[in-house]
Amino acid sequence: MNYLIRKDPGLPRVQGAHLSNLHTFLIAARHLSFSKAADELFLTASAVSHRIARLEEGLKLKLFHRLPRQVSLTADGERFYQIMQNTMDALDQAMQSRADEQVRGQLSLYVRPSIVQCWLIPRLAGFVEQYPDVQLDIRVGNERVDYRTRSVDLVLCYSDGDYPGLVSSRIMAERIAPVCSPEYARRHGLDGRMDELQRCTLIHDCAAWHNSSFDAEWQLWLRAVGSEAPLSSRFLTFDRSDLCMLAAINHAGVAIGREQLVKNALSRGELIAPWGSFQQANDYAYYLVHPPLDPLPRRMQVLVDWLKQHAFA
Repeated sequence: MNYLIRKDPGLPRVQGAHLSNLHTFLIAARHLSFSKAADELFLTASAVSHRIARLEEGLKLKLFHRLPRQVSLTADGERFYQIMQNTMDALDQAMQSRADEQVRGQLSLYVRPSIVQCWLIPRLAGFVEQYPDVQLDIRVGNERVDYRTRSVDLVLCYSDGDYPGLVSSRIMAERIAPVCSPEYARRHGLDGRMDELQRCTLIHDCAAWHNSSFDAEWQLWLRAVGSEAPLSSRFLTFDRSDLCMLAAINHAGVAIGREQLVKNALSRGELIAPWGSFQQANDYAYYLVHPPLDPLPRRMQVLVDWLKQHAFA
């Protein structure tokens, strides 16, 4: 079987290239690993390498830098990969172009753990019911995503929205305030004075956003209320906001609560906000981030629209 790719000014016309070699290149470029591509394709790493070599010979281009135990794309490889991926996205869009056709296909969403636990999971049943043929693969973590691997379609994160070269859409604002359990406030006689923070155990989300300092959210709140009060030297750190909240519910100390994530615990009386109302967290909010695709594949567009629709629900 042969395959034809539209001509690009910077690359030779691809004619007579075997589909198996093109598909192998796409998988290897996605993983940046011949061995992982081999696992996905049920081949040996040697077979993958031979297919890539035959493709490079046919194109008269070097697509990969081959290093000990790793590979990376050359400049030509990056451009060829983008052409291949854009072609696949266009084919996918064409397959689902009819408005009366059911949306289907696999979709990978990467989300910060706290957003999944406190906000997304309680709403997911609605998406599954509305789009039963979309296979949603949700991955959770704090790492910044490298979209060159194309292993993730969309990222939902808490950040300042600064992602050069990517599309970043603010879908939900956030406000913050210190919270603790009523029992902790009673034990420590808290009534909202700033000097009380020095004798409390503070609970920090040390991974609030990418490259944040361990006390970044506390410092953000202090600036929002115009205070220069020193923070306590007694503290606990977690790398998840929901675990900070759980520790506060269980009387371990005072945490910075994100309003969208703690509102249910506040309404149940599990948490209180002794230092007053929630404050706007500057530009920090919930953003959807994805590569610049035009148009978005339909399965991605329906998830983007659904998340925006339910952002404040």
